Amino acid sequence: MKKKKILFLGESYRADAITWMNGLKEFGDFEIITWELKTPNTSFKNRILRVFEFELAIFKIRKLIQLQKPNMVIAERTTSYGFLAALSGVKPVAIAQQGRTDLWPEKSISLPLKKIIQHYAFKKADLIHAWGPVMTISMMEAKVDMSKVLVLPKGIDLVKFGNQNISNPKKISAIVTRSLLPEYRHDIILKSFAILNQKGIDFVLTIIGDGTQLAALKELAKKLKIENKVNFTGRILNTALPKLLQESNIYISMPITEGVSASLFEAMATNCYPIVSDIAGNKSWIEHRKNGLLIPVDNYKTLAEELIWAFENKEHREKAVSENRKFVVKNADYTTNMKIIAHKYHELINTNHSN
Repeated sequence: MKKKKILFLGESYRADAITWMNGLKEFGDFEIITWELKTPNTSFKNRILRVFEFELAIFKIRKLIQLQKPNMVIAERTTSYGFLAALSGVKPVAIAQQGRTDLWPEKSISLPLKKIIQHYAFKKADLIHAWGPVMTISMMEAKVDMSKVLVLPKGIDLVKFGNQNISNPKKISAIVTRSLLPEYRHDIILKSFAILNQKGIDFVLTIIGDGTQLAALKELAKKLKIENKVNFTGRILNTALPKLLQESNIYISMPITEGVSASLFEAMATNCYPIVSDIAGNKSWIEHRKNGLLIPVDNYKTLAEELIWAFENKEHREKAVSENRKFVVKNADYTTNMKIIAHKYHELINTNHSN
């Protein structure tokens, strides 16, 4: 029997996208074709070029569709690739919202246009992914037909992200796995560790990934005199990540906006104690001083205090990481969740192609 083809519109190098596509290949026996914008969104000049590229995108996508004849289109981000998927002419279409809302930044001059684009994408989609419950709030506000919404994380590979934590119990071994972009507030994390350093508390801080803030963050680490204790790894293979998490006892993530963080699930799976910003997307999974810590946005002094509290309360951490592993096994198992998603796609394809 011939494999069903899915056209994926989005940044195919991202870990979230790789998880999504690999799950569909493994559990749905799909063939995946990809298309993405070529201009990186890294500077003002590139953003202008990206706008022109976006305007021509639908013609390129339709040409690819004529050539490859996919059975379905899926896309991430409702205000860009999701909109292109809706215009593609292929049915069915599944789109995924990336964060709490894709209408970001919230004070953007282009917000009215983004709302129109998003409304069209929502209307045309046959299935809308909310990777977690916090994403449904903005969908309901946008008057989305909630019968089309599937609330389910993609999940993580619980075999790869095993709970064999081998971190040094005698010092803080902290890890940050978010992209080095302004909204993830790595500078707040560095400032909190500078306070720990001033107090003579031993630590090692591993910052994984790449992004526009890398050079500035390295400079800040030097200015704060903690560069010898901070390891910037740059972009790494996703296969190298589990071991680095297992060598860490504390996971830190300080975004100012969040939908569902696969990296948080990865930390929870590997017995890494989570300290995250006190925002809706994180509060879906973390309860303060029960299974992790919630820190007010941009408050590096509180982050430093809570880091010390977490490290000194070993029994609390041990109980929390044990409960977190059970939670992830129950709610975010990649094998279970991707089987559900792949089955749903086959259903949609069969329904649309029999009409």
